[in-house]
Amino acid sequence: MMWENYQLDTTALKTTETMTLWRTEKGTVEIGKNTLAIPIKLNDQRKGYIFHGHGKLLDTIVETQEGAVGKPVESELNEPFLMLGDAEEIQQHLSTAAKEDLTKMGYGSEKEFLDKAEALFDQFFGKMRMNYYQCCDCGCGDGDGVIFALPNEAGKLDILVAKGSKLVYKAVNKGFVSNKDKVVLKTPEEVIVSSDQKSFVIKE
Repeated sequence: MMWENYQLDTTALKTTETMTLWRTEKGTVEIGKNTLAIPIKLNDQRKGYIFHGHGKLLDTIVETQEGAVGKPVESELNEPFLMLGDAEEIQQHLSTAAKEDLTKMGYGSEKEFLDKAEALFDQFFGKMRMNYYQCCDCGCGDGDGVIFALPNEAGKLDILVAKGSKLVYKAVNKGFVSNKDKVVLKTPEEVIVSSDQKSFVIKE
């Protein structure tokens, strides 16, 4: 699967209800009703979306035999973000966005939303084309994996990749890798490693 074959659609849509885009014991991504969306296509099939509305990302703590380490962090998702994966299920909960839907999110026209979505699209896929990830092993776009690209305050992208029990989350001040009962969490203050009911914490 080649990253350069992805294309951004030109029609603004909106969600018809509050939706959970991803949920496991490791975290949650949710968006509200009337969140704007523009489809991302591969060979004329929807493989993902760029969303703009009001949502949240709840990332996780690490469970060890001594109990929970760290604390959950809830981030507001009020800027456009990108998602690849689970597009068919999401498509059932979308309708055409009206002018007032665009106005509520600060856009004077559909083109303004498209231009902002296109900037995020180019930022994300530009990294992919430069081998930011070597391949699409996550299965995103094929129904069994998901990628989120979330703009941060530094003007860069936090990346969350999930497939089954495998999860990789890279943010400005946090790195999180999980596969079944093996977990590594890195923050500016500490590194937490947990595996097979054994764990240790290294203070930075």
